[in-house]
Amino acid sequence: MSNLIPVASADEKNIAVLTHLGGTLFSLLPALIVWLLKKDDSEFIGTHAREALNFQITLLIGYAISSILIYILIGFVIGGILWIANIILCIIAAIAASRGEEYRYPFTLRLIS
Repeated sequence: MSNLIPVASADEKNIAVLTHLGGTLFSLLPALIVWLLKKDDSEFIGTHAREALNFQITLLIGYAISSILIYILIGFVIGGILWIANIILCIIAAIAASRGEEYRYPFTLRLIS
């Protein structure tokens, strides 16, 4: 899963790391903002921001389904699993970005290409 993409500067790596970690607190907003502003400036940042954005959109869909299923109580479990997965996978993606590697989130709908 870890493929090297074009060599990134330290600033590009830092922006990619913050894009992934920002998803743990602010959902899709950091990824959306970075993708809209930087996708044409840096292939490295664009790739990471697009991947983070797709993951956060997938999570929002999962949270919507979870909120509907709360009425039969399984939604609480699904919501908790999604929350934990968000934290763990965003940290893994941030580590990959800091190393200059590409990261693809598992179970993610690739809606933005």
